[in-house]
Amino acid sequence: MRGKAPLFEGKQVVITGGTGSLGKVLTRRLLSGAEGTPRKIVVFSRDEAKQHFMRVEYHQKKRVTDEVIYRNFQQVLEFRIGDIRDYASVKSAIKESDIVINAAALKQVPSCEYFPYEAVRTNVEGAENIVRAIRDNHINVGTVVGVSTDKACKPVNVMGMTKALQERVFINANILIPETRFVCVRYGNVLASRGSVIPFFHEQIKSGGPVTVTTEDMTRFLLPLEKAVDTIFAAIRHARPGEIYVPKVPTARIIDVAKALIGKRPIALVITGIRPGEKVHETLVSEEEAWRTFDTGDYYKIQPMLPELASEQPRKALGKEYSSADATMSLKEIHLLLKRYDLLVGDEIREDGEFLR
Repeated sequence: MRGKAPLFEGKQVVITGGTGSLGKVLTRRLLSGAEGTPRKIVVFSRDEAKQHFMRVEYHQKKRVTDEVIYRNFQQVLEFRIGDIRDYASVKSAIKESDIVINAAALKQVPSCEYFPYEAVRTNVEGAENIVRAIRDNHINVGTVVGVSTDKACKPVNVMGMTKALQERVFINANILIPETRFVCVRYGNVLASRGSVIPFFHEQIKSGGPVTVTTEDMTRFLLPLEKAVDTIFAAIRHARPGEIYVPKVPTARIIDVAKALIGKRPIALVITGIRPGEKVHETLVSEEEAWRTFDTGDYYKIQPMLPELASEQPRKALGKEYSSADATMSLKEIHLLLKRYDLLVGDEIREDGEFLR
């Protein structure tokens, strides 16, 4: 941390949806003290079972029957049952916080298509509840980070549409509540997060196949969870009000991800057709956004379109779309990426790119 002030030293951090894959890694990184020691970390979610098992893990209990909720509110790591859709529980959770990271979401594309208003309630009204709680109760929150998705860029599905609206709710909040800085991060598929394609492929492979892929051409961004957390930390440290931080991440054809996981196993690949609301390619920066998007090294930052929040930039705008179809990894590169993050077991790769069992 030489040359940098500790980011979370003495701060109270609230993670909504904190029992998800991202929330768990965020919590671990915050507890490590690498970015300063928080005064309090509040994990806010509505699933008591997930909270219980997360408590057991972080308190290092030997049996899940050991009671760990006693003195919960006296711990640095505090768990709160509540729903992002419920204004009163949101207000209670964030009332003494310095930083709020909104990771609560309905994010399964087909589920959002069949239950669109449920997605609105979580992804849009949940964000509005955070803004309203801060504004109406004069809560002294320093920074709010909205966690968004590539599907919010040129959205064609309900999940993306609601996440795009979440971005707008938070960006506009900078005008309504100038004392609080509202920023967003936007990234693609997180490697091995709950409900993502890699655990799904693993289960199909364990069952002997077939492995199902929607289309041969489909590409996606592949982001390690640690990089997702790095992006959030970078936005908290550097982003100006209303900016969206986008990490530079590798992309791959999903069929090549499946092939890398299968290796030499005698397992069939089956093309099933695109699912409701899916795109063949995802974008993290659209053509329209590219003219107010700037390269900061490891990240692109998208400036808000609202003139009240725009600022002068000393560098040239990106000027073009940032798509998962731009430069996909080779099969060998995918294999090495999966191996690096312990997502590939039992296969080795030769220098010529051929797999060995």
